[in-house]
Amino acid sequence: MQLSYRVFGSGPTLILIHGIVHNQRAWDPVIPKLAKHRRVVTIDLPSHGESPQLPPADNVLQALADEVEEFLPFITPDGEDAHVAGNSLGGWLALELAARGAVASATALSPGGFFINELDQKRANATFLGLRAFARAAGPIGDLAMRHRISRSLALAVFFARPWRVDLADAERDMESLTTNTMIDIITDADWTLSTPVDPSLPVTVEWGAAT
Repeated sequence: MQLSYRVFGSGPTLILIHGIVHNQRAWDPVIPKLAKHRRVVTIDLPSHGESPQLPPADNVLQALADEVEEFLPFITPDGEDAHVAGNSLGGWLALELAARGAVASATALSPGGFFINELDQKRANATFLGLRAFARAAGPIGDLAMRHRISRSLALAVFFARPWRVDLADAERDMESLTTNTMIDIITDADWTLSTPVDPSLPVTVEWGAAT
């Protein structure tokens, strides 16, 4: 599958993977700093942004990982193993690619799948489904609401520690994605287990964010 992607800077390749219902522009605020030291590649995951829809699969998370892994050689210079970093769903994918030995290192920022129990997973699913229901019900009013920092913060607080700082165009794009993204439905019962344990010799970093 041909995924939508962008390339910035030069140096060792670092591939950035966004979270569910987002797109590669979620990384725009950090690209200028990263591109001073790395060849930064951002991608739109299947069923996100400008990339094609993911075909039906028995295990949607492994199918996503398959598509990203198959795309790695296309965006990585010959003879180089890329580094990968991801947030939320993208964080889980970074760990899965590390488990497969497909990358040089992995950084997972608040990765998906680390639920306390089944109830916690249901809470997370209900949150996304509830946000989508709100976005669809709001319709055109939602676009107007995004112009105000307070309503923008309430709508996007689950995604951002400081949602009031989110650019209006990005906020409107996220709200539209909430109403149309098909991944929300098919990921609710997904198995977040990694396909195999990560090799201890492979550099892996897991970080959890907090609002400050």
